[in-house]
Amino acid sequence: MLQQRTLKTLTRAVGVGLHSGQRVELTLRPAQPDTGIVFRRVDLPQPVDIPINAEAVTDTRLASTISVGGAKVHTVEHLMSACAGLGIDNLYVDITAEEVPILDGSSASFVFLLQSAGIELQRAPKRFIRVNRPVEVREGSGANAKWARLTPYHGYKLSFEIDFHHPAVDSTGQRVEFDLGQGNYSRDIARARTFGFTRDVEMMRSNGLALGGGLDNAIVMDDYKVLNSDGLRYDDEFVKHKILDAMGDLYLIGKPLLAAYSAFRSGHGLNNLLLRELLAQRDAWEVVTFEDERQAPTGFAQPARAW
Repeated sequence: MLQQRTLKTLTRAVGVGLHSGQRVELTLRPAQPDTGIVFRRVDLPQPVDIPINAEAVTDTRLASTISVGGAKVHTVEHLMSACAGLGIDNLYVDITAEEVPILDGSSASFVFLLQSAGIELQRAPKRFIRVNRPVEVREGSGANAKWARLTPYHGYKLSFEIDFHHPAVDSTGQRVEFDLGQGNYSRDIARARTFGFTRDVEMMRSNGLALGGGLDNAIVMDDYKVLNSDGLRYDDEFVKHKILDAMGDLYLIGKPLLAAYSAFRSGHGLNNLLLRELLAQRDAWEVVTFEDERQAPTGFAQPARAW
């Protein structure tokens, strides 16, 4: 049986929110089989649990925000991406503020935290959402067109193309494909940082956003070049970060997908729209388990690989 996964022990991190600039403590704790991933606002007078699912996403401007009632957690996508990359099914995320800490701007720190806590197999079958026919969403037209789609695939692979007209981005790869069963998430995707432009950062700060952002947790560019003294971590770091984000956004459906995801200029909003469209078309998907691990897609039966 292909089993569910949680942590062996709890692990903690402290950081600041990218947009709020607030100090925040994060505690990742093991959870029972079939719990899913649950964010818990422990700073509120009465702690509030926010289980992840596609409908829990209530804001996708700049990041993915989940909420229940008035309790919110912003910028969940990098931690969710790490969980997707390592195959974590069940987890409690205790958080002391309304935004997940940005740490170094990638998901590498979350991967390190999860792996240092140890990953434990559980006595319950891992449940996948298998896509049985194509589902697609589109926005805009002509030069403003963006789209994202899911198609049937015995595994999980993602391809993404960006289209930034900027000297620093144009000189790098703007399309990348990553297959979770064949590649190594920790090595190939996790270290890609979020990125932004100085002109946008200045505008966001004047609106009370990006207060925790800087060269230590983002790639920052002026009109011509990357300003970070250490340059890029990957030749195609920009588009790899979009894959990282997409993996986090799509894992908000609550179960790992068996599908091929492809997108052009997509973002948090379109990714969530794609999940909602998939769920609305009940004949387009099914929940599956693998009693025989040999029937599972390549790479899914092995423990999450380290660096």
